[in-house]
Amino acid sequence: MDDTSTMDASTLTPETAEHRQRLFIGMAQAVTAKGYGDSTIADIVREAGVSRRTFYEHFATKADCLIALYESASRNALNALRSSLDPHRSWQTQVEVAMVAYLNCLQRNPLLMRTLFVEILGLGAPGLAARRRVNQEIADFMCKVINASEGRDVLAPEMAMAVVGGVNELALQLIEQDRVQNLQLVAATAGALLRAVVGATAPHPP
Repeated sequence: MDDTSTMDASTLTPETAEHRQRLFIGMAQAVTAKGYGDSTIADIVREAGVSRRTFYEHFATKADCLIALYESASRNALNALRSSLDPHRSWQTQVEVAMVAYLNCLQRNPLLMRTLFVEILGLGAPGLAARRRVNQEIADFMCKVINASEGRDVLAPEMAMAVVGGVNELALQLIEQDRVQNLQLVAATAGALLRAVVGATAPHPP
């Protein structure tokens, strides 16, 4: 990926930031209409309402653009997840509220949801690497909240990642069934799974 595809949004001028956001929208719309494989840079800039030159000022390839879109949208959702934290609540409540906030952030744009959960996989190794980074952040969040609340390591990183994988598969299922409006149900399922996992590791009475 080229350097421009990962530029810090906080350093962009208002005009450049607007162009970048329009390219993200153009990418999501083009991919929704034609799929990633059949979408071209011409499709993206037409949907975005910018020039091809503007595209290349930000990205070297359409793959760079899709990964940047994925990372930007995921960052927004992860920020919503973290901002929902309330250490005065039980970890069960914190995790479920955080997952609802995360999924709500994604659910607001069904067009983007499909791009993030389905089309990113069409990039092969780079797309999987980007997805894994986001999954790792969510798994780390679960471990941090639950283990800190319990005062010991009751949730192993591998089990947290297994839960995140389940969340992704449930979200994919809802997308395939055109039931994105039911995405919040995934948060309750993730909460139940975490309670079962943590409960299985708790010490049992003799």
